[in-house]
Amino acid sequence: MDQATKLRNLVKGQEERKTVATVVTVTSGKGGVGKSNMSVNLAIQLQNLGKRVIILDADFGLANVEVMFGIRPAYSLADLMFKNKELKDIICPGPRGIGIISGGSGIQEMANLTKYQIGNLTSKLYELDELADVIIIDTGAGISDAVLEFVTHSTEVILVATPEPTSITDAYALLKSVNKRDDFDKTKHIKMITNRVGTAKEGKELFTKLDVVVKRFLDVEIDFLGAVPQDSNVSKAVMRQVPFSIAYPNAQATIAVQTIANKLLGNTTYAQKNKRGITYLFSKFMHK
Repeated sequence: MDQATKLRNLVKGQEERKTVATVVTVTSGKGGVGKSNMSVNLAIQLQNLGKRVIILDADFGLANVEVMFGIRPAYSLADLMFKNKELKDIICPGPRGIGIISGGSGIQEMANLTKYQIGNLTSKLYELDELADVIIIDTGAGISDAVLEFVTHSTEVILVATPEPTSITDAYALLKSVNKRDDFDKTKHIKMITNRVGTAKEGKELFTKLDVVVKRFLDVEIDFLGAVPQDSNVSKAVMRQVPFSIAYPNAQATIAVQTIANKLLGNTTYAQKNKRGITYLFSKFMHK
């Protein structure tokens, strides 16, 4: 059996499995809106709700997730691809039992893999769905090819924005780029978190303003997932390199993310029908 056939069989087998991980991509139109902080603390809250969570830091070059957890992974996805490491070698243990995978340069290099490398990598990634209920992908900010692939092929997508006008315009630009893709499933609703808002009402109003424009000009649906207030404890936690959900469990921001995690788990109709797991997602990178 050649490697291409092996890959197709693995992906098909994963789609038929009863249990595969829900892949949640967390993204933003611009940097500096608290995207990585949201990924990290959402992971903690989902873990608190009994889910097994792994974070893939796909914001290559910045390693924000590792910094926020105060850890330094020894290996990355690139080591899995090119240095014969196994999956267990590249998953770094984080707080509360969360697993962390550094993307390194691996994601950028996926498009150039040989058929043998594709088959080898896919066989290893196949195990990931058995190790996690939820895989959170913290993407880079903006509209890169990698970001658009993650948004298009993940089970769930969370878009993070702040009240800054540039954050909203860049969020719209990202949605516009997604809208242009023929392979984006228009029945998948992109979920939005408004971050660093004054009040929950302000956060909902911010979403509504964007939603009006999206409904008028794009064939993409967005849903309001929740608002996270401006909270001085967030920056304090970043300085301590401890997620604010752990450092300040009673902070307003922590309580808001708890609510968001519960809402995300309760909104599972699309996810249950369309879960394909991490192997399917990465197969799309490899076939570009």
